[in-house]
Amino acid sequence: MVFAAGGFRVKLYDIAQEQLTTALENIRKQMKEMEKSGVLKGALSAEQQLALISVCTDLKAAVEGATFIQECTPENLELKKKIFGQLDLIVGDSVILSSSTSCLLPSKLFTGLKHVKQCIVSHPVNPPYFVPLVEIVPHPETDPSTTERTYALMKKIGQSPVKLNREIEGFVLNRLQYAVISEAWRLVGEGVISPTDLDLVMSDGLGMRYAFIGPLETMHLNAEGVSSYCERYAEGMKLVLNTFGPVPEFSGETVQKVNQALSEKIPVVPKVLDARRKWRDECLTGLAKLKTQMKSD
Repeated sequence: MVFAAGGFRVKLYDIAQEQLTTALENIRKQMKEMEKSGVLKGALSAEQQLALISVCTDLKAAVEGATFIQECTPENLELKKKIFGQLDLIVGDSVILSSSTSCLLPSKLFTGLKHVKQCIVSHPVNPPYFVPLVEIVPHPETDPSTTERTYALMKKIGQSPVKLNREIEGFVLNRLQYAVISEAWRLVGEGVISPTDLDLVMSDGLGMRYAFIGPLETMHLNAEGVSSYCERYAEGMKLVLNTFGPVPEFSGETVQKVNQALSEKIPVVPKVLDARRKWRDECLTGLAKLKTQMKSD
């Protein structure tokens, strides 16, 4: 949907025809709903965007003439390696081979491929239509031009790409996310705060500013620059950081505690979860519109 919104012709490939049929139905439904509510991305109408999307169950036919291939299979290393192994045999020397993986290192995915210089990770954030960040992570042998072309393409379709200079476990987004989840888990597990109030600290506290500025700019603005912040708060930060516990196991009593609190708020029923996800997406749409408006102002 994001690529079609950017005006590109898109071919969806899957081994199961029913997956493709369902995908097209869902895409049509979502695009029509967004067009009706005035939040459809891009300059083209929903029908024009839908006309750019076709489906295919033959991999060779699917990638014929492609300039960019985005793999979106489940987070399974062997499955992804199998797909890239198949692609390696049929693509030319100019197409970019990109993976959506959120945690598998490029060196594990692409090493040994003859087209390794054309391989890269382009990790979108869920849901990518509403959250524009894309982490671009090269393999040690990725050609710099592959990185630059991927970055330019993501900018062109309205995403917000960031370039990692080298691969690292969890990339950047998940390292930051897991740091927050880890401390949140410890605080709830140790009885410092309830799960509901913990989430409120983020949604009505840190999250409010982080929707517009990052942690480093926050430091910069909360003092007379970063140097001033470090002079002023370094000792206090280290004092707190030294009290952080070990990596949680994410099991046992805390799982039950958190699960119970969240299930009371949002019952684990498909209909209820889907409604909450839809509400989340509507909130993200509104936030995206506000951010665009603020930038133009």
